Amino acid sequence: MKKINEFKVVPYLPEKLKPLIKIANNLWWVWNFEAIDLFRRLDVDLWRDSEHSPVKFLGLISQKVLDEASRSESFISHMNRVEAELDRHMTRESWHDTNKENFEDAHIAYFSAEFGLHECIPVYSGGLGILAGDHLKSSSEIGIPLYGMGLLYRLGYFRQYLNLDGWQQEKYPETDFYNIPISPVKKQDGTDVVISVDFPERKVFARVWQVVVGRVKLFLLDTNIDINDPEDRVITDQLYGGDSEMRVKQEILLGMGGVRAFREMGIEITVFHMNEGHAAFLAIERILSMIREDGLAFDEAHAYVTASNVFTTHTPVPAGNDRFDPELVDKYFSYIYEELGITSDRFMALGRENPFDKKELFCMTVLAIKTAAGVNGVSKLHGKVSRNMWKKIWPSLPENEVPIGHITNGIQTLAWTSDEMMRLFNRYLGPAWIDNPTSKDIWESIDNIPDSELWRCRERLRERLVGFSRRKLRQQLLSRGASPKQAEIASSVLDPEALTIGFARRFATYKRANLIFRDLDRLYKLLSSKDRPIQIVFSGKAHPKDNLGKEIIKNIVHISKEDRMRKRIVFLEDYEINVARYMVQGVDIWLNNPIRPKEASGTSGMKVVPNGGLNISVLDGWWDEAYNSKNGWAIGSGEVYDDEEYQNEVESLSIYNILEEEAIPQFYDRGYDGLPTEWLNRIRESMKSIIPEFNTNRMVKDYTEMFYHEAHKNFRILKEDNYISVKTLAKWKDIVKDQWSGAKILDMSLEEKKDITVGTSVNAFATVDLGKLSPDDVMVELYFGSLDQFGDIPEGVSRPMRVVAGEGRNIYRYEGQILCLGSGKFGYSVRIVPYNKFSARKFDPKLPFTWA
Repeated sequence: MKKINEFKVVPYLPEKLKPLIKIANNLWWVWNFEAIDLFRRLDVDLWRDSEHSPVKFLGLISQKVLDEASRSESFISHMNRVEAELDRHMTRESWHDTNKENFEDAHIAYFSAEFGLHECIPVYSGGLGILAGDHLKSSSEIGIPLYGMGLLYRLGYFRQYLNLDGWQQEKYPETDFYNIPISPVKKQDGTDVVISVDFPERKVFARVWQVVVGRVKLFLLDTNIDINDPEDRVITDQLYGGDSEMRVKQEILLGMGGVRAFREMGIEITVFHMNEGHAAFLAIERILSMIREDGLAFDEAHAYVTASNVFTTHTPVPAGNDRFDPELVDKYFSYIYEELGITSDRFMALGRENPFDKKELFCMTVLAIKTAAGVNGVSKLHGKVSRNMWKKIWPSLPENEVPIGHITNGIQTLAWTSDEMMRLFNRYLGPAWIDNPTSKDIWESIDNIPDSELWRCRERLRERLVGFSRRKLRQQLLSRGASPKQAEIASSVLDPEALTIGFARRFATYKRANLIFRDLDRLYKLLSSKDRPIQIVFSGKAHPKDNLGKEIIKNIVHISKEDRMRKRIVFLEDYEINVARYMVQGVDIWLNNPIRPKEASGTSGMKVVPNGGLNISVLDGWWDEAYNSKNGWAIGSGEVYDDEEYQNEVESLSIYNILEEEAIPQFYDRGYDGLPTEWLNRIRESMKSIIPEFNTNRMVKDYTEMFYHEAHKNFRILKEDNYISVKTLAKWKDIVKDQWSGAKILDMSLEEKKDITVGTSVNAFATVDLGKLSPDDVMVELYFGSLDQFGDIPEGVSRPMRVVAGEGRNIYRYEGQILCLGSGKFGYSVRIVPYNKFSARKFDPKLPFTWA
């Protein structure tokens, strides 16, 4: 092929309009409606046609329009106002500025396989990416020093379209990186920053790009560069595409390559956060670099790396976790076993629940858990599910003590709230809600909004969704080969005054998108009511390999084509951020009916709340925490069924009953002023109880206070004096493992007490033989709580015991207290746990402990 040199053409702007470039290239505009309005007012149709990418938009807009704008005092004033607001965001005192003691020099790296920042940067597929994008936005809002790290997918996730039969088809249009707000990272000499990772018998190179998100930067790695072989240039083609080997390649690039990219850019990361297991190979890269550069042994490096790693799991079902054949892992990692100083079996043990089972596959989630001091699920219920799912890593530990906590997900409120509702909030809450969306006191002022204004806002948002749905449906019909006349049917679908239900998410079977169709005749009566009709807008994608999910989509499309359903049910193709925005802002009810407890958190239902939508949902994920009986409706009472068919029957009936007996009457019952007072009261309660709690500003603060501060402290302290702490810790672990068999609990007893009443405490005693260990090597603990029908303690509490006497020959008498906070049958036990002040985790999967 002939040689081609590249050059970039940039938009030409009159001097007065140069701030538009500054605004366009910082994704802060994504959550500032004044900034979006700035571009829209230049040419609203072109803004839509350019997929809302301001860079592409400014390159396409006519010079005449730009010249006119440069002469418009109104436009210049608007632009200067937006620029000033951007500058304020970048420089104002943040939450971090007032909470950064001992955290001043921290740098957090947030690794994720996908980031859903905006539809113009299509490197996301669904909820995981949207959550990651909101994590970055809120990090900018509260000012924490965080960087994102991901992959730059040339073809992104797939774009969905349906054939005439309603069967999902996939296409993969190429993204033009030079027409979106992203740029290559440059060295001081002006050349691109390029890193490499080692693959069998070759190196693979990746260029580093950056996206500016307010104060935060997101870095993305791209292998589509000339220096790579053709087979390696496609590694960053598709998100979640290809086979298992392609997934391994991508995850090596993300984890190991991401760490190397930060090093190449001269950014010292002190906290590494793995958002799902895809990035877990970063732990291997960190260990390897410490062995190479600092001369540490594997166990020493492992202890240090673990102390400054954080891992968030989002997957409540075993099948959702990446697992690879050991032969495939060997193929890509055998070259470093000798350098790491470990065998293949020991490397595989890092990714196995049972390190001794050589038939077990290598699991990325297990690798992440075993190399992170802080581990969490994404809702309270999901934390419990995760402790059950991964308890085999700690086989002797009670399930409730498995060290996996929870931080419930949220949304970046500003990015998902409609312009109309923002203006209403500004008017009645004041501007403080923008900088402090977590303040419950501020949201109490929702009560100040007059019913008439709140309802008028809701009506406008519903009308906008209906208009968008009609336009999109018309495009869908034309693309399937319908004539313009046939496509006109789209103009009559949906009623802008009817109660509108939305269902949009990934079409996995457990999410049960078709549950509401279980009794079609009963549903039809609700859809066709003359006075109180409902209507449903669906959207969502099935994974390209998920034929069962595709069947559900096909089924919904077929039902929507029936004459009696045609105007009341719509399926919007190609669910992405823009479609989601219209839906969460426009629907009255967001329907969510997964099989409990398979929804880790879910965030789509949170997005309807600041727009005045209400939730009808199974008590799963976040809704299990948020529901208070006045802020929406619950499907069931949190039951888990063994018979899925029976469950579908019961819960579909619950949906119909909620609609018929509560939701529809409350929506349509109007007072003397023509307003649905009871419905509006429920909206207010939903906003007041949900918005300040279920947002990512609160979520990122939780991560900072629960994990980031501690991980940063570990990074600094354990590095002191040439890593003396981790070297001491590694030697101590070897001694403990070697001598642990000698530690025994000889007896345990309670003080004699005639009556033990609620609120009192009871002294407990234990005689412990520590063998060759010392009291400083262990923590002797009481474990107590209510007994279940099997004589177990399912939700026990541990409390340390103290040495009260030495009895010679390394035998000690311990004493502790049991708190009796409830009545009933109680039980207790005693255990010996290894303890070292330098250990970042109380329960190390590699260390034993002993029960009485």
